Amino acid sequence: MADQKKMVEEITSMDEDFAKWYTDVVKKAELIDYSSVRGCMVFEPYGYAIWENIQKILDGMFKETGHQNVYMPMLIPESLLQKEKDHVEGFAPEVAWVTQGGGQELEERLCIRPTSETLFCEHYRNVIHSYRDLPKLYNQWCSVLRWEKTTRPFLRNMEFLWQEGHTMHETAEEAVAETEQMLNIYARFCEEYLAIPVVKGRKTDKEKFAGAEATYTIEAMMHDGKALQSGTSHYFGDGFARAFDIQFQGRDNKPQYPHQTSWGVSTRIIGGIIMTHGDDSGLVLPPAIAPVQVMVIPIAQHKEGVLEKAEEVKKMISGYCRAGIDCSDNSPGWKFAQYEMKGVPLRLELGPKDIEKGQCVLVRRDTREKAFVPLEKLSAEIPRLLKEIHDSLFARALENRESRTFSATTLEELTKLADERSGYIKAMWCGDLQCEEKLKEVAGVSSRCIPFEQEHISDTCVCCGKPAKEMVYWGKAY
Repeated sequence: MADQKKMVEEITSMDEDFAKWYTDVVKKAELIDYSSVRGCMVFEPYGYAIWENIQKILDGMFKETGHQNVYMPMLIPESLLQKEKDHVEGFAPEVAWVTQGGGQELEERLCIRPTSETLFCEHYRNVIHSYRDLPKLYNQWCSVLRWEKTTRPFLRNMEFLWQEGHTMHETAEEAVAETEQMLNIYARFCEEYLAIPVVKGRKTDKEKFAGAEATYTIEAMMHDGKALQSGTSHYFGDGFARAFDIQFQGRDNKPQYPHQTSWGVSTRIIGGIIMTHGDDSGLVLPPAIAPVQVMVIPIAQHKEGVLEKAEEVKKMISGYCRAGIDCSDNSPGWKFAQYEMKGVPLRLELGPKDIEKGQCVLVRRDTREKAFVPLEKLSAEIPRLLKEIHDSLFARALENRESRTFSATTLEELTKLADERSGYIKAMWCGDLQCEEKLKEVAGVSSRCIPFEQEHISDTCVCCGKPAKEMVYWGKAY
């Protein structure tokens, strides 16, 4: 067990230094390696496998709702980017430019896409002519580049992977319905597959996406009480359509502008998984996206028949779970620690005595509970335990959120909570930008969202004391 103890000691305790704990887990679990370009990370096989599972599930959900995958260029001419004023101003500080090609100065700078609204609009102008061409329900899986001042693996890469949906609709009502539908898909994905409870709501005008009329968000709480914006869905109205002169012949035979949405989830959600479920031994992965759901560990594998039986069991359970096996000459203690570090939901131990009894030992990653299970009952027990692990992770994350959610009715009360506690603070707001900015300045909190499920905390704004319009979740965020 000395190997196991040494490996665990290499991870900083999350209570000692949460940021260092996070970086330790990312590196020790072999998710990310650093490249020679600041903020551009190497996705190692295990980290990329998590993203592949996320991608597979989400892609299926998108296609169930009629969306099709496309791919747009990664370079955007400056003149194209400039067509939507609010949009380009919002992204200007983060844009990287290509000024030379083939050793020659370019006549026009090319932007490396920070997002693809302008590219989609250029394409839609060419292919939308009639109401019969609508809706256009497109999504793309790609990478984007944003020149971030500070970076952290998954949470804030300069180059990151994501999906970005871009749709066009005949009416505003259809576009708003699409925006809400996609937010609900993100929320369902987080809760039903990632075991992460979320708060759904609308961003304030200050926090909404550049160029959008409205931005909807799902906000998740991390283990340390900070919020993570985990997915957004934007309603653009016809602003981009007008800027790019996208028109179609309506049912009344008159020219009309279509209404647009966009929505996205990125690899920062992997950071959310780490910070929601992880512990001082490393990752704790929700079964739905774990690259390996059950790792088979042969015990006393040098003894006759152990490796053969372990391989047989691994092959047997592969019919209903993603199974792996470690036949290396590392000690069992090292293997236990290794796959705890990697967050594998279930460990299956099989030794000579187990083989004699026709059983194995199943160990849960989340609770470390052990159970002796007859081999013939694994087909029922493994799926049951994987579901239990998901439900347990969700319940634990929800309890963390509920225990860290507070209410405030005065600025003094909110500031005290922000200084002494970490979590969400529910408080009323008048809708004034000055109050929103003052809360950031005085208490260090930002508006996370105006939740769809409103509560009446008080009659007046927590900041200025004027009549309140809405209840807002406030908090510190990644």
